[in-house]
Amino acid sequence: MAEGLPIYWCTGAMHSPETGSPEMLMELGYRLAVEDTPFVQAIRRNCLVLFTPVLEVDGRERMVDLYRYRKDNPTRTPPSLLYWGRYVAHDNNRDGLGLALKQSQNVIKAALEWHPTIIHDLHESVPFLYTSTGTGPYNAWLDPIVVDEWHLLAYHEIEEMTKRGVPGVWTHGFYDGWAPNYMFYAANGHNAIGRFYETFGNGGADTRDRTVRGQSERTWFRPNPPLPRVKWSMRNNVNLQQSALLLAMKFVADNKERFLHNFYLKSRRSIEKPFQEGPAAYVIPGDEPRLAGISDLLAALQIQGLEAHRTSAAVKVKEKTRDDKGKDVEKEISLPAGSYVIRLDQPYSRLADMLLDTQWYNVSDPRPYDDTGWTLGPLHDVKTVRVTDTSILKAPMSKLAGGWRAPGGLAGTGGVFVVVNRAEGQVAALRFRLRDAAFEAAEEGFEAGGSRLAPGALILTGADRAAVERAAKDLSLTVVALDAAPKVKAHQVGVPRVAIVHDWLNTQNEGWWRIAFDRYAVPYDYVSVHVVRDTPDLRSRWDVIVFPPTGGASVQREIAGIQASDAVPWTPSDRYPNLGGPDKTDDMRGGIGFEGLAHLRRFVEQGGALVAAASSAVLPVRTGLVEAVDVAETRGLQARGSVVRATIVDRASPIAYGYGETLAVYFNQAPAFEAGPAVALGGAQRFAEIFGPPTQGRVSGRGGPKDPDIPQGRPYVAPPETPKGPPQTIADIPEEILDFVRNQLPPEDRLPRVVARFAKKDDLWVSGMLDKGEELAERPAVIDCPLGKGHVVLFANNPMWRWQTHGSHALVFNTILNWDHLDAGRTAAKPAPPRP
Repeated sequence: MAEGLPIYWCTGAMHSPETGSPEMLMELGYRLAVEDTPFVQAIRRNCLVLFTPVLEVDGRERMVDLYRYRKDNPTRTPPSLLYWGRYVAHDNNRDGLGLALKQSQNVIKAALEWHPTIIHDLHESVPFLYTSTGTGPYNAWLDPIVVDEWHLLAYHEIEEMTKRGVPGVWTHGFYDGWAPNYMFYAANGHNAIGRFYETFGNGGADTRDRTVRGQSERTWFRPNPPLPRVKWSMRNNVNLQQSALLLAMKFVADNKERFLHNFYLKSRRSIEKPFQEGPAAYVIPGDEPRLAGISDLLAALQIQGLEAHRTSAAVKVKEKTRDDKGKDVEKEISLPAGSYVIRLDQPYSRLADMLLDTQWYNVSDPRPYDDTGWTLGPLHDVKTVRVTDTSILKAPMSKLAGGWRAPGGLAGTGGVFVVVNRAEGQVAALRFRLRDAAFEAAEEGFEAGGSRLAPGALILTGADRAAVERAAKDLSLTVVALDAAPKVKAHQVGVPRVAIVHDWLNTQNEGWWRIAFDRYAVPYDYVSVHVVRDTPDLRSRWDVIVFPPTGGASVQREIAGIQASDAVPWTPSDRYPNLGGPDKTDDMRGGIGFEGLAHLRRFVEQGGALVAAASSAVLPVRTGLVEAVDVAETRGLQARGSVVRATIVDRASPIAYGYGETLAVYFNQAPAFEAGPAVALGGAQRFAEIFGPPTQGRVSGRGGPKDPDIPQGRPYVAPPETPKGPPQTIADIPEEILDFVRNQLPPEDRLPRVVARFAKKDDLWVSGMLDKGEELAERPAVIDCPLGKGHVVLFANNPMWRWQTHGSHALVFNTILNWDHLDAGRTAAKPAPPRP
């Protein structure tokens, strides 16, 4: 440590509209190289400084062209910076868990190569300079030393800038410090220091008179607030960032032994973690059947620099749990040979712990800045066991090489191939890879290769054995070769034509869906709502149309789109070569329009499948595209970016092929749906009018709470049974009521088919924030709505979120592969009693 140097890595322009940091970093780099003041000499002598002036290079080029467009056309409505990189915009700073973006992969690769002491990410939003600490709750898995280092550096900068007469330098009251999905967790998760600035930017090089409102008020964490009015320029932004950074670098250089020793100490304490606070390890049991899911989860850990091992013998460990009475009891857990072990006696054990542990976010804590739950095991639908018994570390095991995948493969000698479907995205990848082979999906369970396979197994004929074997190995899939096709009810699985639709308002969330499709090599056309609006015959072009979540715009805004008096282009030209892409248009104005909604209805009625998730799922509900489905009010629910449990209630549906009884899903506050005959009759209020209000317990009277009430002076007559909830089928409606409402109900086979529901209240929470869960519990999570010859499939959850929700991916891909047979497995409707 006496000979070492702390490494201070500065990164800029991750967020493309924040234009000051590249200018500042280039100037600062030159200054550090040539200036001979004692101040700068001390930094050069005692600190190694790394610069990345622009992280999001495509977005920077687009922003420069957009700024030029605005200057060239001061009277025209400019486009927004709709795209930054290829996939996402602002969310490029939320990829610290999935690491799906090339930008994120480059950062983590460099961090693991250089081992910087500090990563300092530069952003722009609030006046004049916010230096990061956070309101809390802080990430509970970090070493307390790093939290102290955040404050040490922040308050040094605040004090030194304030001494020099600079107003508006502050900390604390901006973000929370909870989630590890930010880019600078390449430092915080690896025993280093991750921090950021937010400075006052103008989005370009203009000098402007600015009025500072909320942040100009004095408070305990901002005793020297920004001026309420200021003339602000790029130069002000550059100067403020550069001055504070120089002070931070000088402080680190002057205290190099302290920061290097802390880095060493945090690393050592990470290795000692199993024998201090614990746990000792996380284990994926060796009998976990989802080989592709295991591979994806281990890949998510290994790319972070985490080590994974595999046991060569069965292991028994003792774990303390609590019984129903809250008492501690010890039980023995057997882990089979071949179990995967994430040891926590490794240098980055805290990162492994924070990714695999569950999170609890108290609703009374400050409002979360982003997601509150991210437990990767449940999100990947892979069982993980938290082990506190340190004897697990003595078990015989070997380290897995980086990039290791679970061994899929082909068994048997026949010419008919059966793919075991365990609800993994790789099943879809296989179908599109072997596009010339004939595929069928079994609608029932059957025996193959000595095992009982569940519905959804794929039966291949006409495929080259070598190609099947190679694909099975690459994709970690289990394939069995048979001499003859199994005698089981099945339907054809073709190669559907798919479109992913975006609007011109926000492309942030749909980018995560495109990443998933691209990673599994599922082909699609990428089109805007204008194509839907302007194409009457959508069915001639596509079989499946996918509407990923949008930016949360209202239904009105989705229909109307951008409103401006002149054309708003997003297309490249000689003057603006970087505008446009991944999609382009001469005019961004307008939304899907009522014409587009009519085209979608015709598309589905003619046999197409429409998929809509999260915020986008509200559009077909609110515009009457589906029947007997509505958006429920959840006024008290608090589930901000949480992991919750869903129950697969219709496992015969092709959408559910390969799944077990439950699935952990990502849910972010809304929407909550209600579906069924009660909705067709007018919703919960109308249901209560017809069937009577839900019971609140028995009326006051004789006996106990479970005894019947007995009116006096007459023989006792038992009351009719009170419905436990809204009817799920028409046959559930009492005959005497059905006579009066029959004309308001669609046919039974046209009612929505609920494939998955959110779990009961006591079983709902998996990880993150959850309060008033009863408002979400048992509501539909996945709904298949018949319309004409086709289907509208709605997801209340977001099944493709930030490359974290691998366990939910198959919900979408099952829908796509079985788009023309979604009625398979549907229970035949019971005929309603005839009208007298």
